[in-house]
Amino acid sequence: MNSVLEKKLFLFKEHVGLLKTSNNYDVYDPNTKEKILYCRETNLNVLAKFIRIFFRKYKVFAPFEIVIEEMNNKKLLKIKKGFSFAYPIVKIYDENDNIVGFFKKKSIIGSSFDMFNKNEKLVCKLEGNLVGWNFKFRINGNVIGLVTKKWAGIGKEMFTSADNYILEIKDELEKQNPVRLLILAAVVCIDMVLKE
Repeated sequence: MNSVLEKKLFLFKEHVGLLKTSNNYDVYDPNTKEKILYCRETNLNVLAKFIRIFFRKYKVFAPFEIVIEEMNNKKLLKIKKGFSFAYPIVKIYDENDNIVGFFKKKSIIGSSFDMFNKNEKLVCKLEGNLVGWNFKFRINGNVIGLVTKKWAGIGKEMFTSADNYILEIKDELEKQNPVRLLILAAVVCIDMVLKE
């Protein structure tokens, strides 16, 4: 597994812009303040751009494709969602475009989804609340990761807008566990599927 994925902390900084149609993020190591990954939305069609500009309220239904790359432009993951109205399914692919797993939203309202591996086995759950920006990743009820916008640790001065958040992966999740790929992809999906 890629050594970047073995880290415990990831700081996601979303690019901001007026009338932006795509979602792009830079990912930092908050301890070193070094940029370690970037996430770029690709293949955005005209209809999706139109919806995002003129019907922002319905943006969550639009498709997206985000590629997560290392600083040397080597693809790490691809995250892809088609048009959806009720229960979106987001598919995750590795650097060779092989399916790693997928996410499925649990209900029309609410801020949670189930995470499955490529064999359609439930491997993790993401749970959040409707109003806050605190999320927990759970395996068999145990918290193995957290996402929050409130960060009091090293690197807190890097937070310059409300579109930045931190992912903390607990020691209980082994460094080589493939669920780490799904967790990293899920952080982007929180913003794109649950919070837009």
